[in-house]
Amino acid sequence: MANFSKSHVPQFSVEVYQNEYLPEGGREVNAIVTVTSTGGGTTGGTPLTGAHASPAAVPTQGPNAAVVIMVDCSGSMDYPPTKMRNARDATAAAIDTLRDGTSFAVVGGTHLAKEVYPGNGRLATADAQTRAQAKEALRRLSAGGGTAIGTWLRLADRLLGAADVDIRHGILLTDGRNEHESPEDLRAALDACAGRFTCDARGVGTDWEVKEVTAIASALLGTADIVADPAGLAVDFTQMMENAMGKEVADVALRLWTPVGVEIKFVKQVAPTVAELTDRRTEAGPRAGDYPTGSWGDESRDYHVCVQVPEAGIGQEMLAARVSLILPDPSGAAAPQTLSQGLVRAVWTDDMVASTSINPQVAHYTGQAELAQVIQQGLDARKSGDFDGATAKLGRAVQLASASGNADTAKLLSKVVDVVDAATGTVRLKAKVAEADEMTLETRSTKTVRVKK
Repeated sequence: MANFSKSHVPQFSVEVYQNEYLPEGGREVNAIVTVTSTGGGTTGGTPLTGAHASPAAVPTQGPNAAVVIMVDCSGSMDYPPTKMRNARDATAAAIDTLRDGTSFAVVGGTHLAKEVYPGNGRLATADAQTRAQAKEALRRLSAGGGTAIGTWLRLADRLLGAADVDIRHGILLTDGRNEHESPEDLRAALDACAGRFTCDARGVGTDWEVKEVTAIASALLGTADIVADPAGLAVDFTQMMENAMGKEVADVALRLWTPVGVEIKFVKQVAPTVAELTDRRTEAGPRAGDYPTGSWGDESRDYHVCVQVPEAGIGQEMLAARVSLILPDPSGAAAPQTLSQGLVRAVWTDDMVASTSINPQVAHYTGQAELAQVIQQGLDARKSGDFDGATAKLGRAVQLASASGNADTAKLLSKVVDVVDAATGTVRLKAKVAEADEMTLETRSTKTVRVKK
């Protein structure tokens, strides 16, 4: 995806937070890796000839980007009729947010995928004329037919794949369940598209399946959210497009190198959302593997790395892992570029205070990952009629949200349970819960707050 000749790479930094001290016999090493990207194509950044050169003095136009907007046009989009109108308006607002020169297309999705604009398997180049033409084409969109999201994604992939650009991105809107293809077909489409473009997914209304929409965003390294009221779509689409336009570089990988005898337990993103990366490793030479992180603009994210080291004696120390940020050469002709690096260490000590203290960052994000998990478990238990199990899990979620200062999640939880005592996690399930409130909690359960430094 990344096209070296067209842009500057942002400057990346890696900071590692950990307690490197282990007691005798201790083997598990945890670290929080904070990755920060600043500058780049639109604000000046690191020239591609050297990862640590000084920022460019002259801002450039930023990387070339291509965006495909996939709009659900199934029959249910007519109920209520305002839904389709809001979807058209939101897509028009997103088109207005495109930067001049961005390649783009609009796809209408039913049980088939249809090119709405520009057509003939092409992408348009954003300017005043093409924006006006695209918005005219949107007016002709009408609802009718089924839902087969895998076909929409495959068409988006074909359109984006034809573009010679740095950043490839999709925006997908659905209002219903993926009823006209099998879960296996959708999974195969996601597997085919993974690594080829990123995609933000939105569910509008309350008739769609949360796990379907979040799975799409997770597989394609994008964001997922609910827009319960269709009137909020235009604001959400504008924000998504602004975010896409702010991306500077694609395909950055987190590379983990470990010495002989070290086993990787897990790698996960923990801020701004929890995302499991362990199973997405691709081998990158002896004892090294790459974990995908998607596209970057000016932003910062946190990752939790957990490794198991061989036993060693008191006073010994070792490098437990080396974390690098890697930008591949898309042609494969040149070696990948290392953008920044950090080290995870292990030191064995008989100082009990040193070896038993938990690093605040590690403790915080372990709690945030548990928070996401217990919300999902609690809502699943509630749906299956296990109200005792739901009360216990959601009570634990309230306790974790309160302790970590995750006010947004605490507020969402309070719409599903009555909080008796947040500190102890004592709650009662609400007898009546609005479907939109439950779906919002489930969709946003992976959103985390950063540790207070």
